[in-house]
Amino acid sequence: MTQDNPLLAPWDTPFGAPPFDRIRPEHIRPAFEAAMEEHLTEIAAIGTDPAPPAFGNTIEALARSGRALARVGNLFSNLVVSLGGPALEALDRELSPRLAQHGMRVALDPDVFRRVADLYARRDTLNLEPDQARLLERTHLGFVRSGAALAPGARARMAEISERLATLHTAFGQNVLHDEKNWHMALEEQDLDGLPDFLRAGMAEAAAERGLPGHAVTLSRSLVEPFLAYSARRDLRQRAHAAWVARGTHPGPHDNRRLIPEILALRAERARLLGYRNFAEFRLADSMAGSVEEAQALLAEVWEPAKRRAARERDRLLEMARAEGLEGPLRPWDWRYYAEKVRLADHALDEASLKPFFPFERIQQAAFDTASRLFGLDFVPLPDLPLYHPDVRAYEVRDAEGHVGLFLADPFARGDKRSGAWMSSYRDQESLDAAVSPIVVNNNNFARAEPALLSFDDAETLFHEFGHALHGLLSRVRYLPQSGTAVRRDFVEFPSQVYEHWLSLPETLRAYARHHETGEPLPEPLLRKLLDTRTFNQGFATVEYTASAMIDLALHSLDDPAALDIEAFEADFLGRIGMPPEIGLRHRPPHFQHLFAGGGYAASYYAYLWSEVLDADGFDGFTEAGDPFDPAMAARLRHLLSAGDTEDPMRLYTAFRGRMPDTAALLRMRGLVG
Repeated sequence: MTQDNPLLAPWDTPFGAPPFDRIRPEHIRPAFEAAMEEHLTEIAAIGTDPAPPAFGNTIEALARSGRALARVGNLFSNLVVSLGGPALEALDRELSPRLAQHGMRVALDPDVFRRVADLYARRDTLNLEPDQARLLERTHLGFVRSGAALAPGARARMAEISERLATLHTAFGQNVLHDEKNWHMALEEQDLDGLPDFLRAGMAEAAAERGLPGHAVTLSRSLVEPFLAYSARRDLRQRAHAAWVARGTHPGPHDNRRLIPEILALRAERARLLGYRNFAEFRLADSMAGSVEEAQALLAEVWEPAKRRAARERDRLLEMARAEGLEGPLRPWDWRYYAEKVRLADHALDEASLKPFFPFERIQQAAFDTASRLFGLDFVPLPDLPLYHPDVRAYEVRDAEGHVGLFLADPFARGDKRSGAWMSSYRDQESLDAAVSPIVVNNNNFARAEPALLSFDDAETLFHEFGHALHGLLSRVRYLPQSGTAVRRDFVEFPSQVYEHWLSLPETLRAYARHHETGEPLPEPLLRKLLDTRTFNQGFATVEYTASAMIDLALHSLDDPAALDIEAFEADFLGRIGMPPEIGLRHRPPHFQHLFAGGGYAASYYAYLWSEVLDADGFDGFTEAGDPFDPAMAARLRHLLSAGDTEDPMRLYTAFRGRMPDTAALLRMRGLVG
């Protein structure tokens, strides 16, 4: 079996990359079964070790355990969302509850927990190094928050909850993907009024992928949002918008509205078992924010200023719409369209004039070269490395000391690929027994076209995800549980969001924003207008995001959500907070995958704004130094990126910045002052 299954054999590929060209869906299940069995054997050996508990035979042994399972699990979880397809999706449905059950067997093992608890009680006498002391504290906390300290009956219920949630999370995400894959709007020539060339090219590619003639709008964000911004056909904008916001709400087997109450009820029950009033209180107890009240206070600080700015923006859009003959109120499918009209009228700037200067390849190179100037990294193409899809490109990352890791870029939307943008890893850095280098992937969903032209928002997304990638690539930790992005949720977005600032530097734009045909740089007047209008439409953007973060906390603060009518709750909540009717939630609950296709951002969607406080304030440090590539600031930033979870995140931030953060830079950056 080992010889026949590449997931069970040593990977003799360059840099130990997964042998993508040899992996088949039928290899997945037996690989997981073997890896889980091996992991349980490792856990049993730790728990029954006759030697007294010590850091090495317990905490370090735990850090060593499960490496085979991590290898298979990282590969599978990445392929499910990046490659997809019926075979992998069926395996995901089958395996997710089994993997959750396995995870809880480990997390609730009483023998292992007794050893961890013994060490934790004696932690001040163990003479541990700082990273070891933190690993012990966080390992103990992880066991406790998983339920290991509970009575046997409660531990069993925690395991049942985890297994059921894994099934529900998988179903939720696959339901959204189903709706996105199964809707399109075919367009004939007379339906293309107002659409710029770049969008027509992307829609032609989308139609061809579906075997259709002409053009088609899909629910890929890279197509539907620009369609809403440029289509002169209000009836078609309304149809596209209706399909976009209806994902996950169609009656039948793919209706996520029936899953949300059970997901919320199970999370609330888990929180109560652990002594918390609700899930939000449980989640925020282990965060930089520290409490629900602190997270809510930050959201409240921007909510009313954002609404006031959005109201001014709405009035200007209505003025434009009335001049063009619109009667009645502005609707959500009108906002982006008239915002582009106002941007052109008031600032002589529109997205269509910018896109030819943002070809994907040049913006990817800009991200690489920025990392080179800040951190001394080189990105060497590996054109012969076997990969899982022709879209993907691989690079060896090097610095002055040699090999750093591998970076994979998967930039384009595909029918079976999860929507959105994200960073993940096939292998995380560690150095406990030997130096293990990371393998990091960035996924985006840019519209495929020839050439692939990005909006400025797309370019920011590329830099954002690459900031996450750098967090994984530059990790320099001893223990795998502390590697790279394994930090608190409201800190993990700081490295990604601060990296966006380097895209907006005039010197970056002058060097890389060049016309895809002529190579001419972005004209200086356009460059200045782009930078001068960075706060354009920020009322809208802040309202749609902040409302989503607020409803997240509200849903997870419910004590008994089992009988929840999610659409009624949504409508009532938006009324209570005074949501502008012309603006919708960035993510309605039935397709809010951050919350319900997994638990990572549940009661934590506020983290983007929390991290934005850090990134706005943090980049001000480079501004104050008088050089966006100031070597001393860059060195401190690299230390922060390399530290993973070896230190408290606020301590890492203050070491980088020299002081605690404040919100002034955030409010200024979003144009919410005054």
